[in-house]
Amino acid sequence: MATVFLTNCECPWRCVMCDLWRNTLTESVPAGAIPEQIDYALVRLAPARQIKLYNSGSFFDRRAIPAEDYSAIANRVLSFERTIVESHPALIGNACLTFRDMLSNQLEVAMGLETVHPEILDRLNKRMTLDDFSAAAEFLRSSAIDLRVFILVQPPFMPPAESLHWAQRSLDFAFDCGATAATLIPTRGGNGAMEILAGHGDFAPPPLKTVEAAAEYGIELRRGRVLVDLWDLPASTEECAECLSQRVARLREMNLTQRIQPRTGCTHCEGRD
Repeated sequence: MATVFLTNCECPWRCVMCDLWRNTLTESVPAGAIPEQIDYALVRLAPARQIKLYNSGSFFDRRAIPAEDYSAIANRVLSFERTIVESHPALIGNACLTFRDMLSNQLEVAMGLETVHPEILDRLNKRMTLDDFSAAAEFLRSSAIDLRVFILVQPPFMPPAESLHWAQRSLDFAFDCGATAATLIPTRGGNGAMEILAGHGDFAPPPLKTVEAAAEYGIELRRGRVLVDLWDLPASTEECAECLSQRVARLREMNLTQRIQPRTGCTHCEGRD
């Protein structure tokens, strides 16, 4: 998998947990800038079968990715079997079809569901409902565009004792919407707002055992691929130092094989973390 992070205009949504704005610009990029960024990345990346074009926002936000660049972008991903982009559900529409028709490979769109807990979803300032998400997913399905879903494990405002239950229900909902892949993201701090919420007792990173249990549940469903976002995981969780690296390695193996691997035994914590 080749992953290209595109630098462009900041996302117009202001989700409470998001820290991706730190890698964006205050103004739109000119036409031609995005294809040039892809060129720069491709000569430095190893050969791959699939490519992710992630832009810290929505690919179909015209302020972020000019529609005039769609054709040039499509020409640059000709050698790949699949092109994956990300978008807010509100922007799913005709632009998806325009870009799909320019591609010679399979288009996949990743959308952030975050959680199916309706009150907490509203408090995340995502500015969408579950019905909005479901409608966008149906549009993609009926347009032969694959769906990937992002799910937060223990988002802000969620009691830790309930986080596994809602991660599981979110996986159920994602696959009911036709997702072919679901990525579990252990909610992390780092954007300032999350630290304020943590100070008020409204946020804490999920324990690794919750992430592990959610991943095991999703893989056991056999309804689609279930992946755990391992980025910065060792630095963002307070776990037993004796077995943390082995447990992260186990999750990485589960990502690759889509099979539940044997749990790591630890004489230090004895699984009590």
